[in-house]
Amino acid sequence: MRSKSILYKPIIAVTGSSGKTTTKEMIAAVLKKRWKIFKSPQNRNAVSATRRHAKWLRPFHRAVVLEYGMQYYGNIKRHCHYIRPNIGVITHIGRAHIGNFGGRIQGVAKAKSELIRYMKSPGTLWLNADDHYSKLLRTKGFKGCIVRIGIRNQAHYRATQIHNAKRGMAFRVKLDGTEHRFYIPILGRHNVYNALFAIGISHRLGFTPKQIQNGLKTFEKQKRRLSVYDLRRGIRIIDDSYSANPDAVKAALDVLSATGKSKKIAVLGSMSELGAYAVKGHKEIGSYAARKNIAHIYAIGKHASQIIAGAKQVGFPAKNLHSFVSRAQLHKALARVIQPGTTILVKGSNQMRMNKTVAYLKQIQFKSR
Repeated sequence: MRSKSILYKPIIAVTGSSGKTTTKEMIAAVLKKRWKIFKSPQNRNAVSATRRHAKWLRPFHRAVVLEYGMQYYGNIKRHCHYIRPNIGVITHIGRAHIGNFGGRIQGVAKAKSELIRYMKSPGTLWLNADDHYSKLLRTKGFKGCIVRIGIRNQAHYRATQIHNAKRGMAFRVKLDGTEHRFYIPILGRHNVYNALFAIGISHRLGFTPKQIQNGLKTFEKQKRRLSVYDLRRGIRIIDDSYSANPDAVKAALDVLSATGKSKKIAVLGSMSELGAYAVKGHKEIGSYAARKNIAHIYAIGKHASQIIAGAKQVGFPAKNLHSFVSRAQLHKALARVIQPGTTILVKGSNQMRMNKTVAYLKQIQFKSR
């Protein structure tokens, strides 16, 4: 049954094509600095998980922070049946699970719009002002308040002066007319967007800039999401092996391009649940990787050939493109090419188990060249 006893409290639901778990964890990291809260554990975001969470909520929870996953139409409506949020966050609209919506981004936006329709009204809806496809969301008729975050476009909460700093990102945000510096202990410009949701929501809930800064500093990212491992001889591994869709892979490639000073290698596994978009989507990330400051592209899985084809189409040197069916062959090839100072990104859908490649890279000994 739907929990009614805590509807007057901030009940925050986060959905979106990527960034859900990170955004949820960032919001929770700030709110728990002052309040006793409930947050959905790890990335447990299925409807069945929300049904369980509804039974765990207690009157002493000052706020609730949840993650709403979606694979099909009706999923978010069912989430809202069990726990109805009064604050909704849609991180962005991308191609995750697009195969379940006829390969159409409009279908993804329609399904995500269920949060707008079924959240408590009047509530507060948070959107990404820089996300082109968020314009497809069905906000017409929403009787609550819409707040936007962004970097490039005008927004209520906007980050400026963004740069890499100590295995994380530093940036500035103006709150109540005064600029404040923030730091998040995770790489990637895309994670600044996630942090902006946390900053904006907590600010509107009465948290001070200092409390928000301290909360974000203590945010702990989930495993296999841009986890960085520094090995001997200056070799660095970026483990982003938990999940993959075209937008998330591009974001990870941006991190690789901006990290390290020597040779950079992208190891990319196939992406799942793209349906009719699969061939185009894999070619797209191949061509995107080819335009980055990357020395070699290694691809494995059912759609590895499309990744390679996409890179070739934009002129990436064929001798630096490598496609594999066998994980053992991939590992042998990587062992031959990695030199001291190399930075390696490992990215792929969870089903590809690219974490096995991360484990292999962490344990082998590289010879000096």
